[in-house]
Amino acid sequence: MTSQAANFIGDIPAKYDHCLGPHLFADYGVDLARRVAAGRHGHVLEIAAGTGIVTRLLREALPASVHLVASDLNSPMLEIAREKFADTEQVEFRQADATALPFADGAFDAVVCQFGLMFFPDKSKAHRETFRVLAPGGRYYFNVWDSFEFNPFARITHEAIGRFFGKDAPAFFTVPFGYHCIDAIKTSLIQVGFADISAQVVKIEKTIEDVPSLADGLIYGNPIIAEIATRPTDPAAIADAVTMALQMEFCQNARCLTLQAIIFDARKPTGAAQGLAESGTFESPEF
Repeated sequence: MTSQAANFIGDIPAKYDHCLGPHLFADYGVDLARRVAAGRHGHVLEIAAGTGIVTRLLREALPASVHLVASDLNSPMLEIAREKFADTEQVEFRQADATALPFADGAFDAVVCQFGLMFFPDKSKAHRETFRVLAPGGRYYFNVWDSFEFNPFARITHEAIGRFFGKDAPAFFTVPFGYHCIDAIKTSLIQVGFADISAQVVKIEKTIEDVPSLADGLIYGNPIIAEIATRPTDPAAIADAVTMALQMEFCQNARCLTLQAIIFDARKPTGAAQGLAESGTFESPEF
């Protein structure tokens, strides 16, 4: 378990869902759900499902006959996800580590992951586990954030926080926005055994009406708040500084928030041996 995963507790899941969800995750969730629904899948697994933002969209986009399993390492995140569904809806929730999935070989026709891969401590192992639980011909859909250069809100937030700490600044934002090299990610998928890999850069621009809410999410809705709490600094003052920095940026750009992510789609070849994913032979490059 990573320190980031362990810290998705307390008030973080609710802030993540209410403050970051509508601003950062909902649009890309719609995109992923559309891609999954375009395929003919009877059993779908979501890993790193978090508070169920994509899960809700998947359930609405997929036929009722599709069995949907939503998994996450963090129980507090899944507790919020469960609240979004009626008991009659076909969604199974499972606490699960993406690098050690508790599912049988070939159990799923598709695996989905939104903005989770960046946090996995062993990305190659996570790919191997996804490969293992996919049926031959199954598809792996996931996205990652592009760099600070193409997500100015993240760069601005990282820099605003850094001004409070100098050289000892929390480094959390370098994790979700530091894993974006398309060729390296494709190589790691190929080494595990995936084929027919596509990568698409998707840019989204949207108007932000509630900048303080977004700023609150960027401070209180992710594990950086745990890093801040260990230092003699007022989190509210940092949230105010992030709000001001974002407002200055938005005033120059008509309150337009620019987001950019990379969406991957890979297929497990028909007839692929399950052992390929389980062997220790394949190692992805260091990132």
